[in-house]
Amino acid sequence: MSTVSPFLDPGPRTRPNTLALAHLSRDSIQPVYLKDTSGAIDGYAEGAVINTRFGSFPHSTILDKPWGSQIRASIVDTGSRGRKRKLNNTADGEGLENDTEDAGSGVATPKDVKTAASGFIHILPPTPELWTLSLPHRTQVVYTPDYSYILHRIRARPGMKIIEAGAGSGSFTHAAARAVYNGYPKDARDAKGKVFSFEFNQDRFRKMREEISDHRLDAIVHITHRDVYNDGFLVDGESPEAECVFLDLPAPWKALPHLSRSKPTPSQLASSELTELNINGSEWKSPLRADRTAYLCTFSPCIEQVTKTVDVMRRLGWMEIEMVEVAHRRINVMRERIGYNVPAGDRGSTQAAADVEEALTKLKEIEGRYKNQHRQPRDGDGDVDMDENDDTACIDKPVNGNGKNTSPSDEAEEVSSVKPWMAGRLVHRTEAELKTHTSYLVFALLPQEWTEAQEAAAFDNWPCGKESKVIGNLDKEARKQEKREMLQGKKQNRQPRNKPEGDGPSSPKKSKTT
Repeated sequence: MSTVSPFLDPGPRTRPNTLALAHLSRDSIQPVYLKDTSGAIDGYAEGAVINTRFGSFPHSTILDKPWGSQIRASIVDTGSRGRKRKLNNTADGEGLENDTEDAGSGVATPKDVKTAASGFIHILPPTPELWTLSLPHRTQVVYTPDYSYILHRIRARPGMKIIEAGAGSGSFTHAAARAVYNGYPKDARDAKGKVFSFEFNQDRFRKMREEISDHRLDAIVHITHRDVYNDGFLVDGESPEAECVFLDLPAPWKALPHLSRSKPTPSQLASSELTELNINGSEWKSPLRADRTAYLCTFSPCIEQVTKTVDVMRRLGWMEIEMVEVAHRRINVMRERIGYNVPAGDRGSTQAAADVEEALTKLKEIEGRYKNQHRQPRDGDGDVDMDENDDTACIDKPVNGNGKNTSPSDEAEEVSSVKPWMAGRLVHRTEAELKTHTSYLVFALLPQEWTEAQEAAAFDNWPCGKESKVIGNLDKEARKQEKREMLQGKKQNRQPRNKPEGDGPSSPKKSKTT
């Protein structure tokens, strides 16, 4: 069995004991852990089964299939499952043994499973984008438009280390793990990309740790149960040396003092609503990497949280502070068919006139019916003779989408010549449902730590005060003299050089005539 996470390298085909995503419809995805079983499970003789509104799908029909394959629904034996339920409510011991043998005797192999008449799903490999749509929601989820922009702005790339506070449902955690992944570390000293995730809630922490282990991301994601407001971001008393920080907290300003280069002053702590920091030992350790610029993003749903966070950021020395709100809107591309001959109810069909000619034909048809209705006697005693040249003679002729009268054979020939998925006009429409507000994203950066030794080394490489060609180094008269010399040199270059005598006859000058 491969030890690489299916989120990082799913392989070409489905494998047992790994996560797969059953794509039911456009907005419905169901996660499933595939099992390779040969006996009855939960009363099903076919083994583990996925039950959906499109049918039942035994795991045996999904294993060893290429990703993206269409899986047909199967006819599942639910009788043994019913017997198992009956066994749980039976008090007779002898009957229990007999029924248990009957329930376990029905063992089916993949070739014994029969395909149902209808129903299918698609089996897809797990990705952070699909996992966001299918994961069990424990808290507010950071969706793909938000976390993709966040990872771009905080400069997340392979080999970097990210601090995440507020793991929640794990949506951002999986995306960050893929962004920093550059291989699994061989030992504790092997520096690879890693995500240091912190969660305060005990239940969410346990569930998150279980999911990370099942997804084989525990070597890349280090999750810790901690209150970062008081205890900070150190891991086992050591700095994680992070370059990127993402805070999904109710009060992110309380965690900012722990992300400083040096120990915050009492006034800075007071602005963060903290009295003191819990520091292990007398020496201050910053969780940020000293020789790199640190990039920060906070995720806050209310503007009051933003104003408080920005105020504390400025007091702690964060720079280039910016707030962004991501407004996501989906664009649907479809084929639009317009005409009175288009079947009603089809997707992208509109029962309206395709052009002016078809509209006029429809109006004539309506007027003809109106005249015909009023010519009939109200008492119903007699019949009305219709004139052969009446305007209503054209109402029985079918009209196609172009507004032309055609016979049924011509219309059938025209429809058969155009493929169904190519019929109509290609258009794009924005989705009718408007997305509501998710959260405000506040970005900032903290420059790298600059010591006196680094300043002296930079001064040796680029000395200050000894420049000779810098404006301001010379006085006004010296600059004027340099400009005179430059203009004099240009003037001499423009003057023609005198030719020596005897080189040749000189051409006579032409006199000007008036």
